[in-house]
Amino acid sequence: MCQLLGMNCATPTDITFSFRGFSQRAGITSDHCDGFGIAFFEDKACRLFVDNKSAIESPLAALVRDYPIKSRNVIAHIRKATQGKITLENSHPFVRELWGRHWVFAHNGDLHGFSPKLTGQFTPVGNTDSEYAFCYLLDQLVQQFGYTAPSILEIAQLIEKIAPTIAEHGTFNFCLSNGQALFSYATTKLHWLVRGYPFKPAQLIDLDVEVDFSVVTTPHDRVAVITTEPLTQNEVWTAFQPGQLIVFQDGQDVYQAQTHVERLKQEALNPFLKRITPADIY
Repeated sequence: MCQLLGMNCATPTDITFSFRGFSQRAGITSDHCDGFGIAFFEDKACRLFVDNKSAIESPLAALVRDYPIKSRNVIAHIRKATQGKITLENSHPFVRELWGRHWVFAHNGDLHGFSPKLTGQFTPVGNTDSEYAFCYLLDQLVQQFGYTAPSILEIAQLIEKIAPTIAEHGTFNFCLSNGQALFSYATTKLHWLVRGYPFKPAQLIDLDVEVDFSVVTTPHDRVAVITTEPLTQNEVWTAFQPGQLIVFQDGQDVYQAQTHVERLKQEALNPFLKRITPADIY
């Protein structure tokens, strides 16, 4: 399957350090070689770079590694194809417009038998289960809120209801952003951390590179990083629980919800995990 990388910040920040390590997993330290993509938000719109070449071979990926594009919300993806051909239209992240903003989505996992009817307002360009799920999510947002943009909390609460119904069809780990917040959901594997003042050095796992963030940051900076597998070896990463939704704004987690997911999926990850009851869902 694929790997995800997301970043949400209090102030515009570049992702070059994290992306250098992350992109090594596209052929050097792992085999996620079937395309890559990354989206950088600038207020309502995003810069999108996608390629059906791996993040090791792509000149676009080399640009991202070397050029410090600053953003408050970033989503990146390296693909290991399970559904859909290795083509540009199947490269994540996917982008659509809703409520006068770009929305960006990237997915790690494999959905089977997921084919609810779409309204036609949001239509897949490629043939992946991931893009179909993205269009369905946006359809549900419009059906719930119409054409008046809801609050971040209202969006989070609707995703909290919809995501588990999609996850019934397989593995559904994703990052979603509209440039105001970053919504992350996991049924199997995601990790996150927040870097804040006082900053410390960080050492990449996949590359012999270390950055002392205390030298290149200010007390006003704060950065949340979300990734499939931890990127650094000297920082404390927190694993998502199966079915957990976390929303990040201004470089910190502002909303968390534990949704109900298929019991067998949870047992596959942790046979000692207690059964989730309605009282556990908030």
